[in-house]
Amino acid sequence: MELRDRLKIEAFEEANLAPYALRAKASKGRKFHEPEHQYRPSFQRDRDRIIHSDAFRRLEYKTQVFVNWVGDHFRTRLTHSIEVAQCARTMARALGLNEDVSEAVALAHDLGHTPFGHAGEVAMRQCMEGFGGYEHNRQSLRVVEKLERRYPDWNGLNLTFEVRHGLMKHETDYDEADDSEEASKHGPSLEAQIVNFADEISYNAHDAEDGLYSRLLSVEEGSESDLFEEAVKAAKDRGVLDDRARLRYFIVGYLKNVQVTDILEASIQRIGESKIKTLEDVYAWTGPRLIAFSPEMAVRVKKLKHTLYHQLYRNRVILRSLEKATRFMKAIFERYLSEPYLMPGGFHNRIQKDGEDPHRVVCDYIAGMTDRYALDQYRKLFDPNVW
Repeated sequence: MELRDRLKIEAFEEANLAPYALRAKASKGRKFHEPEHQYRPSFQRDRDRIIHSDAFRRLEYKTQVFVNWVGDHFRTRLTHSIEVAQCARTMARALGLNEDVSEAVALAHDLGHTPFGHAGEVAMRQCMEGFGGYEHNRQSLRVVEKLERRYPDWNGLNLTFEVRHGLMKHETDYDEADDSEEASKHGPSLEAQIVNFADEISYNAHDAEDGLYSRLLSVEEGSESDLFEEAVKAAKDRGVLDDRARLRYFIVGYLKNVQVTDILEASIQRIGESKIKTLEDVYAWTGPRLIAFSPEMAVRVKKLKHTLYHQLYRNRVILRSLEKATRFMKAIFERYLSEPYLMPGGFHNRIQKDGEDPHRVVCDYIAGMTDRYALDQYRKLFDPNVW
């Protein structure tokens, strides 16, 4: 028995991955040259760097749908990112693609998200209007390229081009793909396309589970979606309809499984019909996404999202907490903008000494906050009884 070093792992990739998959040995490399690791291929190192980053750990206390102090069992940005990575690995493995790339992009895709979920992002966009804007996808890239400071010779995590490009090309209903010159050099890899749908599948299924757990979403309301109703019928056939905990688990598993199965079968057929033979074919492809639901499933998923939007995300309990968050995020933004010295030295020095744009620096500071840290800073700024 012998150790599988980096060279053996790269040889395994070459022999076993699909011909159109990304391969660590053929990576376009990093912005700053580094010697290769003895045992870990480049994409695995990217994944590890993301997991060890400060921004990744802070996701534990950032809102997915429910603010984190509401309960211990609701999803956070961290658990969501882990679930997206698990789903992405499943699909990458089934399609013969590079699991490390899909996992790295999945784990990093929300690093730049504000506290308080999409309400926080809306507030930040309003604050940054006319000053370069804000989009959490681009902020995630900014985190891994500049804001993380762990190495002596450069800022950022110095990730490979392929993982960075996957972040640039991440695109869902809530994520806009980067349209910069670098991002537009070629189309997204199949590994990156997988993450788009792993993200969508995960938040649809798990938000439904959290909605049921909170009792803000009833089985009857969810069943306005035929996909959800199908899951409930399957649960009834298995005899778990009267057990709330087992029902929630069954529904989330059913929703994920049926969507993943569809996307795998539809995508492998589309890849074959499109005569995709090499990675260059993938990069040059200009037609509809190669990784996608079947037309029938796309309609069903759209209805599920419509149901969740109206029956859960627009629930007054959720809207009330997020409305508060939006107001105090705007308040602390304006306060830091008017007095940068209220921020830690690393941030106000970027304005006073380095001449960086104040709006962007304040945006970086607040976007990196957790929910509870943002609320704590609000109290220290505006509550006379808190020092």
